[in-house]
Amino acid sequence: MKDQPSPLRETDDDARKLARVLLRSARHAAIAVLAPETGFPFASRVLLATDIDGIPVILVSQLSAHTKALARDPRASLLTGEPGKGDPLAYPRLTTQCLAEPIEHGNPFYARIRARFLARHPKAKLYIDFPDFLFFRLKPEQASLNGGFGRAYQLDGNDLVIQSAANEEIAARATETVRDLVERHPDVEESLATRLKAPESGSWRICGVDSSGFDMISGDSLLRYEFETLAVDADHICSNISKIAYSIP
Repeated sequence: MKDQPSPLRETDDDARKLARVLLRSARHAAIAVLAPETGFPFASRVLLATDIDGIPVILVSQLSAHTKALARDPRASLLTGEPGKGDPLAYPRLTTQCLAEPIEHGNPFYARIRARFLARHPKAKLYIDFPDFLFFRLKPEQASLNGGFGRAYQLDGNDLVIQSAANEEIAARATETVRDLVERHPDVEESLATRLKAPESGSWRICGVDSSGFDMISGDSLLRYEFETLAVDADHICSNISKIAYSIP
């Protein structure tokens, strides 16, 4: 009997970019963990943000079932990718298998993660500082991308992580970078929304930058843009964003 052809396509740069966008543009995700009492998969929904290196971040209550599961076994899977009209299976989605690392108040990354999370989820300010809440960084180990019918790819965890020596410097200046950019170009966010054909859901603002791109938010809508090449510093990020906003189409 002849061997069956593999359903997987060769993973190329387009597939990697689609996977990164599906993960980094998600404001929420389905999370699957292993229930400590039974070992059965347990699925729930979590709010999602990303750290400066693109690693997904969740904020959870220590009273929730998925938090207790992660404390016992750090393995988890995230499902990201929004369906639209018609067949939901015709739309791209990404399953990312991760190892969870708790980030509590004393962690040196806590303030940075808190700021990035609130920029994407401002309503979380109501409970983010409750003593029973903590963050997890979910480091990708591998991922499965389904780009639609007949478009399946397997990715390595490193395909989803921003590998840049400039991450820490950019993180330290992120808020200042966006503020200075908007002060120099008051219409930059409106121009970006127009150029990137953002949905007409109200005013858009830049809510996060990193070496690989930037995020814009308007109400419950989030838009992720990936640069063609990694930015080497904050000035490079501003230059990239300005070119996108004001270059001739």
